[in-house]
Amino acid sequence: MKKLFDFKHFKGDLFGGITAGIVALPLALAFGVSSGLGPSAGLYGALFVSFFAALFGGTSTQISGPTAPMTAVSMVLIAGIIAVNDGDIAKALPLILTVFLLAGLIQIGLGILGIGKYIKYIPSPVVSGFMTAIGVIILVTQILPSVGYYPKEDVDYVNKFKPAAEELILENILKEEVGKDILVLEDFRETIDKAKHVTQEQILQESKTLAGKEASGVIGTIKVLPNALKNINWLELCLALSTIIIIYGFKRITTTIPSALVALVIVSGVAYGFGLDYRPIEAIPSGLPVINLGIFTGFNLSNISLYIFTAITLALLGSIDTLLTSVVADNMTKTKHNSNKELIGQGIGNSIAAIFGGLPGAGATIRTVVNINAGGKTRLSGMISGVLLLLIVLVISPIASQIPAAVLAGILVTVGIGVMDYKGLKAIPSMPRFEVVIMLVVLVLSSVWNLVYAVGIGLIIASLMFMKKIGDLSSKGSSVKPLSAEKVWDDEFDFPKKLKEEVFIKHLSGPLFFGSTSDFQELAKQIPNTATTVIIRMGKVPYIDLSGLFAMEDILVDLCSQDKKILLVDVLTQPKYMLEKIDIIPDLVPKEQIFNTFKECLVWIKENIKNNTIKNQ
Repeated sequence: MKKLFDFKHFKGDLFGGITAGIVALPLALAFGVSSGLGPSAGLYGALFVSFFAALFGGTSTQISGPTAPMTAVSMVLIAGIIAVNDGDIAKALPLILTVFLLAGLIQIGLGILGIGKYIKYIPSPVVSGFMTAIGVIILVTQILPSVGYYPKEDVDYVNKFKPAAEELILENILKEEVGKDILVLEDFRETIDKAKHVTQEQILQESKTLAGKEASGVIGTIKVLPNALKNINWLELCLALSTIIIIYGFKRITTTIPSALVALVIVSGVAYGFGLDYRPIEAIPSGLPVINLGIFTGFNLSNISLYIFTAITLALLGSIDTLLTSVVADNMTKTKHNSNKELIGQGIGNSIAAIFGGLPGAGATIRTVVNINAGGKTRLSGMISGVLLLLIVLVISPIASQIPAAVLAGILVTVGIGVMDYKGLKAIPSMPRFEVVIMLVVLVLSSVWNLVYAVGIGLIIASLMFMKKIGDLSSKGSSVKPLSAEKVWDDEFDFPKKLKEEVFIKHLSGPLFFGSTSDFQELAKQIPNTATTVIIRMGKVPYIDLSGLFAMEDILVDLCSQDKKILLVDVLTQPKYMLEKIDIIPDLVPKEQIFNTFKECLVWIKENIKNNTIKNQ
C-alpha cells in the first residue's frame, strides 16, 4: 500500500485533482453532447476513466478522460449504430457500449502483451494527418449547433425523406415476413394490411432518422449548410460566439483559471438569469451512475463482430493519445512512466466507464499539464479529479442541465481549432514528398469518409513507402560488379590482380527481404559467364526473410548449374540459421566454402584457383 499511495504530497494532489476536474467539466459535457449520447455519457466517461486509469495506471500525474480524437471516432461509431437501429438511441446503446468495453479490454491486452513500447513506431505523418482531421471534423460538425440549426427539426428538409422512409418501412415489413417464411402469394394480403397500418408518425420518425443520417459528418454538414444559413437562430449564434470570444480573450488575462469554465459559467449564467429562450442540453441524470445490463443480456457475437476493427482502432488511438501525454508528463516531472502498466490502467478505466454508459477516454494533455502545474504529484490527483466529477453529478446535475447547447458547441469549436497539428502542417514544404502524400491522404479520407479506414490506409501506404525506401537503400549498397569496377574494401587491396577477371565479389548491405529481392535478382544477372567463382560478402546483412531466402536460393542454384563456386564470407547468425534451415548450407554452399573473414577466404582462393581453373575440380 505504501507503494500505491503516497500521502506526502496530498495537498498538491488535492489542488491538482480539483483544478483538473474543473477543467474537465465543460469538456466532458461538450464531448458527451457531440458524441450523440448526451452530456451524462461525457461526465461518466470523465469520472470513471480518470479515477481507475489513475489507480491502475503507470503515469503518476496523468489525468484521463474523453478527448477530441476518442470522441471523434466514437461519434462515427455511435451515429452508424443508431442509424442501423432506426434512430433509437436506447435500442442502440447496449451495442455501442459493448464496442467501448471491447476497446478497453483490447487496451488491457496490449498492456499485458507489452505492446506499449511499439506504439512509437506509428509514423508521424499518419498521426499528424489524423489529428488535423479530428480538428476539421469537430470544427465543421459544430457549425450547425452553433447557429441553432438541427436538421431533424427542419420540417421542409425532413419532408424530402418521406418517400424514402415509406420505402424503407415497407422493405422492413417484407424482410420480417421473409424471415418468418410467410411471404407467399396467398398471404400477400397480410403484407398489404400491415402497410395500411403504418402511421404518419412512424413515417415522420423514419424521415427524421434519414434526415439526421444524411446531415451527419463533414460532408453532411456541408450539404445542409445552405439550409442552416437560411434558418440561423441569432440567439444561439450569439451564445456560441460569446463563448468563443471569452475562451480566447480570458486566456490573455490569465491562464490560472480555465477559460472554458469561465465562458461556461458566464454565458450560461447570463442566458439563464435573463430568461432567454435558448436550447438547453439534455437533462443529466441525478444520483449514482448505474450499470447498463443490456451490454451483457443483449450480447450477440455476430453483431459485435462487425465493429471489432473499430474497437481495435479506439484501443490503439487511446493508447497513442495516452502515451504521448505520458511523455509530456515525464518531461515536466523528470520521471519515467511505465507504458504497459499505463495501457492496462487506461483499459480498466475505459472498460468500467463503458459498463456505466460513459464515453471512452485517454490521457488528456491539457488536464495533465494543469494537474502538474497545480501541484499534483501522485496518482491520488487523478483519482480526486474523478471523485470531484462524481460529486458534480450527484449535487449539481439539475443546474448543469440548464447549460445552453450553443455554449458547448462554442467550446468544441475552440477544441477543434486547438487539436489540429499546426506543426505538421507548417512542415509540409520541407517534408519528403511521400510523407506529405501520407499526411494528406489520412487528413482527407478521415475528414470526408471514415476515420478507421483512413488510418488503416495511411499505415499501409507508410509501410509500403518505408519498405521501398529500405529496398532502394539495400540495392544501392548491394552491387555485383567485376572487382576492377567495384569499390574495393580495405581488406581487398591484396587480392591477386591475375585473378580479378575470374573472381567476382558481391557486397551485400542491409536486410535482404521481400522489398529488395527484385533488385537483388537483377544484380545477380550482371555476373558474366567467364566468372568461375563468386564471393558473397554478408557481414552487413543482419536479417533475411523468407522471400529474400528463396531469392538467394534461386540465384545460387543458377550459379551452381553454371559450375561456379560460391564462397560466403562473414555470415551473421540469423542469415546463417535461415540458410541452414532450407539446406542452402551445405547443399549449395559446402561448409568449407564459408569463411569468417575475407582473409581466410583469400587464402582459400590462392590455394584453389590458378590459371583460370579451380584445383581439384
